[in-house]
Amino acid sequence: MKFIAQKLSDGKNKRKLSLYCRMLQVSRQGFHDYLQRRDRPWKYGPLAEEMRQILSEDKENDTYGRKRMYEALRLRNPEGAAGSLPIPSERTVYRIMRELGISHRPRRKPNGITKADRAARKSDDLLCREFHADAPLRKCITDITEIPSKDGKLYVSAIFDCFDGAVLGLCMQDNMEAGLCVQTVERACLAYPGLRGAVLHSDRGSQYTSGAYRKILERHGIRQSMNSDGGRCHDNARCESMWARMKEELLYGRYDTKQMSMEEVKVLVWRYFMSYWNNRRICSFNDGLPPMVKRNQYYAALAQAA
Repeated sequence: MKFIAQKLSDGKNKRKLSLYCRMLQVSRQGFHDYLQRRDRPWKYGPLAEEMRQILSEDKENDTYGRKRMYEALRLRNPEGAAGSLPIPSERTVYRIMRELGISHRPRRKPNGITKADRAARKSDDLLCREFHADAPLRKCITDITEIPSKDGKLYVSAIFDCFDGAVLGLCMQDNMEAGLCVQTVERACLAYPGLRGAVLHSDRGSQYTSGAYRKILERHGIRQSMNSDGGRCHDNARCESMWARMKEELLYGRYDTKQMSMEEVKVLVWRYFMSYWNNRRICSFNDGLPPMVKRNQYYAALAQAA
């Protein structure tokens, strides 16, 4: 249609209209209908502007796929609220994203780094790949990932809550010794004393089978859980997926960490998890809510029930 309109000066020159329509298999009526509706405002214009605002709020939001974009739109436009936009289906949201050129596809896959100590005493797998929790501070997962920097490799250890995916404890050092994991547990317990009695699941890396790590768990009354025999990566798949999302959204195609100091990388990771991830990132496994929003709703519901 655009080609015909350009060649015929928006239909003013009708000498070759029949020829162009016949060659391009377009009806003349269809062409005239196109001219009439061409200048009408796009019915999804306000929704498209809302999407652009979502992407501009945090730079990591440009990794939103159609599901998280759909959930972000629903969160910003509650049904029945004054001034809220009607949200179409997820498929329609995807079509609008394609039209705007903001669709996203993952680029890389995670790679585990912890190595099992075959001779060390192991703990049972208490989760058995059941990463769902009905309440906060009951089931948690932990792992280590590495990020290269100009000063060497930065090792990041975190504890995630299975209830809402919130980061409870975070520690970063230039080594991946047991002290890194011990400090992560100490920080999580300091921030969340209610962790006592929770299950903390990890892989079978030597850091998690060390005496120092077992002592800190025993001191805080935390039950240790580990991957099953054989080192199956799927036994801690949710934690691996957390690292993959962080690197995809924060680092890949955005920063060359090998040209950055370790302290600069630490600031990026800390801001991403403790500010963005916990408080503003749309999480599909939370029905579109950021972790702390879901947590606050849970405690608010408990207070009302009491």
